[in-house]
Amino acid sequence: MNNPPKILIVDDSSIIRRALKKELERFGAVVAQAVDGLQGQEMALASGFDLIISDVEMPKLDGFDLCQRLKCNPATRGIPVIILSSMDHDRDVEKGFKSGADAYISKSEAHNHLIDTVERVLEKSRFHRSRLILVVDDSPSIRRLVGQGLEGAGFQVVAAGNGKQAIKRIEGRRPDLILSDIDMPEMNGLELCRKIHSDPSLSGIPFVIMSANNDRAVMRSTVQSGAAGYLVKPFNLEQVVITVERLLSDHFLILLKERERLDSEQKMMLASITSLITALEARDPYTRGHSEAVAAIVRRMGVRMNVGPEEVESLGIAGRLHDLGKIGVPDSILLKPGRLSEAEFAVIRQHPVTGASILGSIPSIKPILPVILHHHERYDGKGYPDKIKGKQIMLWARMTAVADTFHALTSDRPYRRGMNREEAMIILEEVRGTQLCPECVDVFRNVLQDLPGEYAVIEPRIKNRTENQTLLAAQAALPLQNSSLRMQSLRKEKASEDRSYRTGRNTSSASRVRPEPVRSAGQFPE
Repeated sequence: MNNPPKILIVDDSSIIRRALKKELERFGAVVAQAVDGLQGQEMALASGFDLIISDVEMPKLDGFDLCQRLKCNPATRGIPVIILSSMDHDRDVEKGFKSGADAYISKSEAHNHLIDTVERVLEKSRFHRSRLILVVDDSPSIRRLVGQGLEGAGFQVVAAGNGKQAIKRIEGRRPDLILSDIDMPEMNGLELCRKIHSDPSLSGIPFVIMSANNDRAVMRSTVQSGAAGYLVKPFNLEQVVITVERLLSDHFLILLKERERLDSEQKMMLASITSLITALEARDPYTRGHSEAVAAIVRRMGVRMNVGPEEVESLGIAGRLHDLGKIGVPDSILLKPGRLSEAEFAVIRQHPVTGASILGSIPSIKPILPVILHHHERYDGKGYPDKIKGKQIMLWARMTAVADTFHALTSDRPYRRGMNREEAMIILEEVRGTQLCPECVDVFRNVLQDLPGEYAVIEPRIKNRTENQTLLAAQAALPLQNSSLRMQSLRKEKASEDRSYRTGRNTSSASRVRPEPVRSAGQFPE
């Protein structure tokens, strides 16, 4: 996760500072305060801030002069500044931008626009600070001077002495912009420019020529070669920085529009998927409760395994969507109250592939696609659809398989009753290392102890069992394929409880009949 932004408020009004501080802290920022422009300048030099919000009319140093000083100092030039002032005439706004401000907000509109503006300016600043500029020139002094100027503005810089060296630098890390001389040995700037723009993977990099040649024909030739700009030597460093910032800002806006377009498309696709989930839940009410339970369990497993908050949220989404592919299973199979035939079970086995296919075109879903596709793979390689095994199966898919199996075993279905938690945990221990990942079963065992409400505390080793519980543990040691035989003895001993259950009379969870956990030989319920 990103660190919270550090924001400096510069205003001589304590009331304004308190109000801004409260709003920005609600946004998640770490806030410092200065009472005038001079103190603001000193604090900006002493501590690295991500953003400065400054009033204009202040003692000692006004906001315009503060902004100008910050932008002229290489140590603070890269810090974005928002002017927040009651002076909102056009001439004041123009003066603010001429002083170097990144945004200008009227205090009367701050309650509507402050946070949106802060987010936009911070995002643009982060974009610039992470940009890598490649400086290509056969003169060491030019490389050094241009590099120092760009680094002072907050950019990262790498250098090369000619075109061939530049190609090697690009192979190490793709730059965001290239500044290149023309006349260099081995490969000149025009050759480098043409090579860059003939490569589809590099053609989007803005390319700026630096040359002492101010002939217009040469300038036209560079533009035809794909150059985005032309700087005539000798130039001052401010001119270089302004050119780079302008080109990257244009590039940033293009990327921002593209991201907005993708976000819009993604929202539309997610809305469609939500409709599919709703349709599936309407067909099979079990699916809704099952998916929500699996999502809750895998989130807790993620927390137990010290997964980050964003990843925990992704795990929950994967749990919610893991059975989406069942939208393609006919009702005659999905809702069948008895055992499935081999042909019917073959249809069921297609649901991971169907789900992954439905979700595959959504960029933000791609990290969790392996969960959708592989939550029915077995640790021993005998699962489906790809028969991968062990750690070839994504960890999140292995976690989901445990949660999926546990909830399936403990849920009532039209064709069988659900086990109690203790019985289900014994089954999980039985298939630990064959069907299910041992590590994930161990994590789940600890998680189950912490689950609130209906989730009972399960000890790894069950002590002080009653006679029936001892029989239960002994029967659990038999192969899973013989589950129906194991259940017969329990049915006989608990026939009265079963009759009570079928006739609607209350039966405690401790006396529930152990059901058959399979719909087809050797498989847990879907």
